[in-house]
Amino acid sequence: MKKSTIASLISLAFTSPAFAAENINLDDVVVTASRVSQSRDSVLGDVTVINQEEIERAGAGSITDLLQSQPGVQINTSGGAGKASNIFLRGTNADHLIVLVDGLRINSATLGTTSFENIPLSQIEKIEILRGPASSLYGADAIGGVIQIFTKKGEAGKPLIHAAAGFGSYNTKTAEAGFSAGAENTRYGININSFATAGFSAQRILATNTPIDKDNDGYRNLGIAAYIDHTFAPGHSLGLQYFASKGHSSFDGNNFDDFGNETLQSYALTSSNQFTDAWLSTLKLGKGIDDSDSHSNTGISLFKTDQLQYTWQNDIKLPVGTLTLAYDRLEQKVSGSTNYTVKARDNNGYLASYLAEIGKHAFQFSLRNDENSQYGGHTTGGIGYGYRITPEWRIATNYGTAFKAPTFNQLYYPGFGNANLIPEQSKNVEASVKYATDSRHAGITIFDNKISNLIAFSGPATAGCTLSGFCPVNVGQVEIVGATFDGGWNISDNLTLNGNLTIQSPRDDKTEMLLIRRGNRYGALSLLHAIGNFQWGAEVTGASVRYNNATNTKRMGGYTLLNLTANYRINPEWKLEARANNVLDKDYVLSYTGNSATSNPYNTAGANVFVGLRYQMQP
Repeated sequence: MKKSTIASLISLAFTSPAFAAENINLDDVVVTASRVSQSRDSVLGDVTVINQEEIERAGAGSITDLLQSQPGVQINTSGGAGKASNIFLRGTNADHLIVLVDGLRINSATLGTTSFENIPLSQIEKIEILRGPASSLYGADAIGGVIQIFTKKGEAGKPLIHAAAGFGSYNTKTAEAGFSAGAENTRYGININSFATAGFSAQRILATNTPIDKDNDGYRNLGIAAYIDHTFAPGHSLGLQYFASKGHSSFDGNNFDDFGNETLQSYALTSSNQFTDAWLSTLKLGKGIDDSDSHSNTGISLFKTDQLQYTWQNDIKLPVGTLTLAYDRLEQKVSGSTNYTVKARDNNGYLASYLAEIGKHAFQFSLRNDENSQYGGHTTGGIGYGYRITPEWRIATNYGTAFKAPTFNQLYYPGFGNANLIPEQSKNVEASVKYATDSRHAGITIFDNKISNLIAFSGPATAGCTLSGFCPVNVGQVEIVGATFDGGWNISDNLTLNGNLTIQSPRDDKTEMLLIRRGNRYGALSLLHAIGNFQWGAEVTGASVRYNNATNTKRMGGYTLLNLTANYRINPEWKLEARANNVLDKDYVLSYTGNSATSNPYNTAGANVFVGLRYQMQP
């Protein structure tokens, strides 16, 4: 997909409808796009913000259900609730994405991906999605972008209680509760959640003589998030936060007792100090943990990732703009039942960035050097420029480089790893046009992301890998060209139309085949209507044809899903909620267990409903 495709995308931008699956709220503060607080309207990058009100109104059952309706996001699941889920951002690989929970990494260093299926949606206050390369801000792995999740935090004041409970199809039951309180200089709170479902069989069994069991594969989850912040003096505060989620999931195997457990944890101590009017210093010490065990007829597999993280960031206001100087240290350690030849590595990152608005002009520059004990040094950079044509119209362009570090599995898995792997690299250029008023907004971002040194499992045997023809090696090259369209219209005080569309060409440069499980087109369209205390909405999501394998022979057809939501506010504190998913009972596939003719597709949920009751104490 070269220049002719880019030209056609530009043409399509002005002939196709563009909507955004998000409410218009341009005053939202964004942190992820530059590591400093800025208004969403001033961000030069391609960003989506989902606030708590939007999360509750969506009524989604999981974070992947919520994210699949966002621009540039495709999801892949291996069954129902609690089963392995991946996110492809702008067509990049699932491990080309950094996921932060309250600023901390919680991904698996062995797989390279994050267990979205075990992050409770009920614990989330806000999500920021940054599409595009961000290694010059965050280091390794941000080839596709960054998703930052902020857990719930209340305000100081009198104690406030919130709670919710619900039930639905597949014998699904949920409950959550929490409180927040605080005095003038202190705030604290805690939130807990419970989720349980009987689920359905993860695999659609095609063969009659298969040893795979056909029972329902249930899931349950318990989560907690707690925090305390104290301001010792004006501009000087200390905060402690903790998040944990434990999931238990059954899966299809050769007996009825196959199951897995996974615990995600993060905790951090943060000191924020406004030493002068122009100098804000933030020091964070934290740890992210991914601890999993899998039980099957072949035995027990244990995998644990510990990531100790230090950050010292200094934001300095200059006569024009803000200069950010930061030091990040990441200490990764893996353990478990697999005897990796190397079990730890460290990374030191040094960042300098600059953000400024001068009249109608906006600038963003970032430069970062990462020194890693395993793969050495790597320098990345980013540059952005924006011009505000009128108060409503703005154009912007960005260029950035990024890289992705090889995982411990790719490097050191016994009999399989290749210790000579080098990081994957990318160069991305994009341009955007955005329009915004109080009642409507629209935008298009066109991107071209060239990724080299991709790790493929097709190499000859090495000293660390005996599987000739299946060993990891840096051989792949991909160019992903595409565009995201988004916009929204508050037609009246009680009627809103939103939607988005992504068109892309995620293909291997050598074979011209589509990348695994990624399509050329996907998007969402939603309508929200309020009538007094009653509010209802309709949402349509869809994707084009995808393939489960690199040779594009294992086809997965396109699909369109219809979801309905409704809520009724009984009084200022109580609200009834309901959601109907896949109303038309569409039979669709997101992935297969393999690529042979007898491989089973993973099941997806049919038509299902959920109803709940929510309570929020008023100040």
